[in-house]
Amino acid sequence: MSIPESFDPSRRTVIGGLAALSLGAPLFAQAEAWPAKPVTMVVPWPPGGPSDIAARPLAKGLQDLLGKPFVIDNRGGSGGNIGTAAVTMAPADGHTLLVTSSAPIVINPSLYKKMAFDPAKDLIPVTNVIKVPQVLVVHPGLGVNDVQGLLAQVRAKPGFVFGSSGNGTPQHLTGELFADAARAQMTHVPYKGSAPAISDLMAGHVPMLFDSLSSILPHIRSGKVRALATAGAKRSSLLPQVPTLAEAGLPGIESYGWYGLFVRAGTPAPIVQQLSEAALKVMKSPDFQRVLAETGSDFVGDTPVAFAAFVRTETEKWSRLVKLSGATID
Repeated sequence: MSIPESFDPSRRTVIGGLAALSLGAPLFAQAEAWPAKPVTMVVPWPPGGPSDIAARPLAKGLQDLLGKPFVIDNRGGSGGNIGTAAVTMAPADGHTLLVTSSAPIVINPSLYKKMAFDPAKDLIPVTNVIKVPQVLVVHPGLGVNDVQGLLAQVRAKPGFVFGSSGNGTPQHLTGELFADAARAQMTHVPYKGSAPAISDLMAGHVPMLFDSLSSILPHIRSGKVRALATAGAKRSSLLPQVPTLAEAGLPGIESYGWYGLFVRAGTPAPIVQQLSEAALKVMKSPDFQRVLAETGSDFVGDTPVAFAAFVRTETEKWSRLVKLSGATID
């Protein structure tokens, strides 16, 4: 049997290899598709908290958009550290996500002497989801109607008390920022969460506190507490009559309760990109826009690169305030 002169063994090998790759490509693509199974969205706080306001509509939108279940897993404890640590120990395949407030990401590393994770190394920021301003509120019986009136009392009474939702929380540290800007010596009273702090404010046991707009707004509207200023860069659309702290004579105080989406470090870049694009699409939907309007939050969706830069800036700001306040948990 003669071999045709045109026969080239190397060419046949290449063609055969390409054919095999071609046949295998759909299988490979299918194996790499995301999401390939239900996705767990960890919220490192008890159910019903502000983080749920961000997580639940985001999870529903992603589920509808991507066709796989997105299940909320509330894992509270240790200032958000327990649930956050669980995400850093999950497989880096995009099937375990984190939606959390700022605390375990930018405050706790300075507040706790020991943590089971390093958010700067163990997590990838995907996008900011909701950002609502902190609001300065007082008991109506305090007899002040504006920030300057409050400052007069604070400066006249060294040790003037302010409450917060807990040691080292954004609410506490915003109060410390206020005391620093006012050049006043104030006494912090920490509570175990916003609810008991607000209850004591309404009962007149503490005269003032800062809390996020989404938590305090119903009590402002009921008249049980009085809003003096917001800590945002501009007035809130839900409280247009309330000035910012800068407008009220205390510039340089900008503080938000923000809630972001993260994945474990090592998650493939294509999955991070797909998740980012899907999340932004959900956040632009009418359903999510209603959530933003109800919480007084502007659209804050951004790219992983932009969100990572924001997180670094926030980390620097809050670490300085933790040192200023002397707050510690351990």
